[in-house]
Amino acid sequence: MTTETISTPAPPAPHPAQLTARLDSGLSRWLWLVKWLLALPHHIVLALLWIAFMLVGLVAFFSILFTGRYPRPLFDFTAGVLRWDWRVSYYAYGALGTDRYPPFSLADSPDYPARWDVAYPERLSRGLVLVKWWLLAIPHYLVLGLVGGGIRALIGLLSLYAGIALAVTGRYPPGIFDLVVGLNRWVLRVFAYVALLTDEYPPFRLDQGGSEPPAATPR
Repeated sequence: MTTETISTPAPPAPHPAQLTARLDSGLSRWLWLVKWLLALPHHIVLALLWIAFMLVGLVAFFSILFTGRYPRPLFDFTAGVLRWDWRVSYYAYGALGTDRYPPFSLADSPDYPARWDVAYPERLSRGLVLVKWWLLAIPHYLVLGLVGGGIRALIGLLSLYAGIALAVTGRYPPGIFDLVVGLNRWVLRVFAYVALLTDEYPPFRLDQGGSEPPAATPR
């Protein structure tokens, strides 16, 4: 009599862009109503940073095209803008997951409940840089644009629902939190790819929850 071993699929390999979030306890029932105003200074600064982001991206494009490298200072700036934007989104209407005011910083803040980072690649494909940000990313643009009339709109609606739940019950629905963070994770993986920070194609996978999926362990 033979016994068959059922193999379980291996966990996905870790993506170079890592997004984590921790839902704060004791969130205010009503602070979320005015976070649009409280976050306004960040949005003003980010508007300027996004202009610089595009200019830096243009310089990085030609650097990768001719040398196969993303200059480290430019890489750190680009990643920092995405990191800053994620912290503000997490505080405000991209998640409403914390009442801690986000820092005015491009650098990582280890004690802040929302974090994002991307591994620096020593080499990048000189050929992919010509097509990945407009051609290869089209399937993701289509999916993220169609879900809920636009992924940003869907995230905003889910965050609004969470805010109403906070006002009524004093609790942030955990299922909504996991979904909101998963959607933001998908968006930022695509951003990392089209911003030329990585050559790894973003997976068509909704990894929900505050932690990244566990890495596969070698056998």
